[in-house]
Amino acid sequence: MGFSIAVAGKGGTGKTSLCGLAIRYLTEKKRGPILAVDADANSNLNEVLGVNIHATVGALRENSLTAIRANAERPGGMSMEQLFDYQIQQALIEAKGFDLLVMGRPEGAGCYCAANNIIRKYMDKLADTYPYMVVDNEAGLEHLSRRTTQDTDLLLIISDPTVRGVMTGGRIAGMVKELDLNVKRPVLIVNRAQDGNSDDSTLLRAIKQQGVEFAGFVPADELIFEYDLKGRPLVQLPPDSKALTGYYGILDKLIP
Repeated sequence: MGFSIAVAGKGGTGKTSLCGLAIRYLTEKKRGPILAVDADANSNLNEVLGVNIHATVGALRENSLTAIRANAERPGGMSMEQLFDYQIQQALIEAKGFDLLVMGRPEGAGCYCAANNIIRKYMDKLADTYPYMVVDNEAGLEHLSRRTTQDTDLLLIISDPTVRGVMTGGRIAGMVKELDLNVKRPVLIVNRAQDGNSDDSTLLRAIKQQGVEFAGFVPADELIFEYDLKGRPLVQLPPDSKALTGYYGILDKLIP
């Protein structure tokens, strides 16, 4: 498997925006094809990336399970494993420099554990073919705790520039240890930082108290607000965007 990056944080911190910009960073650095995974049930990473969704793994899984329960004939007499492998391939959205896989809604009450285990297996199999994988998680670490992918090289924990937000980021880092997840390097990033945040002794003290590596501040950027307002993909931000240049400086130090 290549280098895997997961992005986590509470809702409203700009987690998905920074996930999309990490994908842009990798494509611009010509790091090879990237597998982007939207593991958030709200599924809006595609809007940040400027691509349309034609299928989700969740919807395809439900359709497959419905057919299996009804004993419907599978295409070409496929086994259940072959069917799920085919479905995951069908769900891939191909774009310039990356492929996007949208997980969609979580498992329903009637799903088979075997089916979900097969999905994990083929997700890992798929990830092995990409030099980089970037995963946008749900708020919290539900997706990591389900071990949809076995290893995470870099976990970006996104916070807003408040003491409460930083403490939430610290709790997410604590969950990584409690769940004994195979995360090699969790780091905290404070997004939408205002002038003066880097000198705010109260905020800096809170960051230091969380016991997780602090990677830096991403400055607040009016352009991001403007793009969100107009529904423009954030991957189209100009190269001199304050947030983009600040974030790229952080990623330069984190991604090999």
